[in-house]
Amino acid sequence: MARKTKEDTALTHAALLNAAEQVFFDKGVTKTTLADIATAAGMTRGAIYWHFEDKGALLKAMFERAVLPMETMLSEISTCTACDPLAVLRHFCVHSLTTLAESPRQQRVFGILFHKCENVGEVAEVLQHELECCDEYQRQMETLLQQAVTQQKLPADTDLFLSMQVIHNCMVGTMSEWLLNPAIYPLAQTAPAMVDMLLAGLRACPPRLKTP
Repeated sequence: MARKTKEDTALTHAALLNAAEQVFFDKGVTKTTLADIATAAGMTRGAIYWHFEDKGALLKAMFERAVLPMETMLSEISTCTACDPLAVLRHFCVHSLTTLAESPRQQRVFGILFHKCENVGEVAEVLQHELECCDEYQRQMETLLQQAVTQQKLPADTDLFLSMQVIHNCMVGTMSEWLLNPAIYPLAQTAPAMVDMLLAGLRACPPRLKTP
């Protein structure tokens, strides 16, 4: 019986997140109420409060479920010192873009994050948490670039922070803009060429640290 209860709890938790994804995407986060989500899930508001403290907690869990696989992959590959770090970085960037292009869930969640969240109230705390997670993701990317310098695949005076920032900005900008009009081009098919162009520029002309 206990096992059945745990399974039911997990199913309810997932169903609430699924409903929240769709309602947040359709109405925007600010205009969505917990009652809206409960109705979409075919449950009561009490069911939501059993699993989540408030709308912010629900939004945070929804984001974490969508991005955790990507964060886990980057964390694992950034510690692989035997690999070609730029090849690893390419794999991560291509994988991130193609996953977005092929996953309706990621499209909804990133669409909410980029275009349907107002940075106010309880949402502001969630967005601050996401920024902190993003900082960690950027640190792991910078670790890969440092490995590339150590392996002499990039010059010793490469500005690692600026290199990381440009790659990050290109990735986020591509995701954000493509989500506004996914029909404009096939992201999954074009992702490898886009990432190759970005990394070719890094290899050919990396930003350099200024000498004193």
